Amino acid sequence: MNKNDLVSAVAQKAGLTKADAKKAVDATFDAIADALKAGDKVALIGFGTFSVAERGERQGINPQTKEQITIAAKKSAKFKGGKELTDALN
Repeated sequence: MNKNDLVSAVAQKAGLTKADAKKAVDATFDAIADALKAGDKVALIGFGTFSVAERGERQGINPQTKEQITIAAKKSAKFKGGKELTDALN
């Protein structure tokens, strides 16, 4: 499922127009991204939790030149599914 499919599904299930559903989906994604940028967790009870994972600086090897390189530290988004979502999948 891509974003357009999600918008269509939200529009159908909520009885909204696709334009309104797109605004709702975009607003949801923006709110989650803003909270993660601020360093907060986003916990959606029954669905899951979005959080920020920090990876430290580490050493790696360039596969083309076999030269040792330093991979910079970075932050990435992490999602852990909630119990209800996990149970629904199994």
